[in-house]
Amino acid sequence: MHPRPRRPALAALVAAALVAAALLLVPAAPAAAHNTLRAASPADGDRLTTPPTRVTLEFAQRLDPTFTTIALSDAARRKIPTGAAAVDGTKGTVTVDETLGEGTYTVAYRVVSADGHPVQGSYTFTVAGGVDTAGGPAGATATPAAAPPAAATGPAAATGSGGSGTGVVALVAAGGLVAVLGGVALLLRRRRTR
Repeated sequence: MHPRPRRPALAALVAAALVAAALLLVPAAPAAAHNTLRAASPADGDRLTTPPTRVTLEFAQRLDPTFTTIALSDAARRKIPTGAAAVDGTKGTVTVDETLGEGTYTVAYRVVSADGHPVQGSYTFTVAGGVDTAGGPAGATATPAAAPPAAATGPAAATGSGGSGTGVVALVAAGGLVAVLGGVALLLRRRRTR
């Protein structure tokens, strides 16, 4: 008569362990859903001889036109006039309303992920004249000295924060799963010794 009560108890323990493991893994899914910048034109760090007439950003997920902002500013942090962001699937594009002179420019963006989490970042590119190469690099090296912190908080940081958050959640979930399975194994071992 002893084997019958043990089997339902064992099945209940295994079912409880599976439910606990599933609950531990659920929080990892939303963290992985954050949108990320995949490509840009002009790209981060580009050095252009011809000023761009538009800026296009491509993301990993579809964009919501209502919550997509792309802004352009110069080294003095003056906002450059652009058209409204035109969204086509995963791409967002703004047209530049004035001809850009030589200098370093910052592209800043803010979009909303599939999980509703806002993602923002920025990066820089440089417009340098093709004729005056002696003055171009000197001006370019002086300006980007202030620019790398903005680039460091840009697309890489947006991606990195999502990635490291996912890694921490996965690590905690794995630890919890090991603890649950260890507890089930301990209970089974105690029942067998009785």
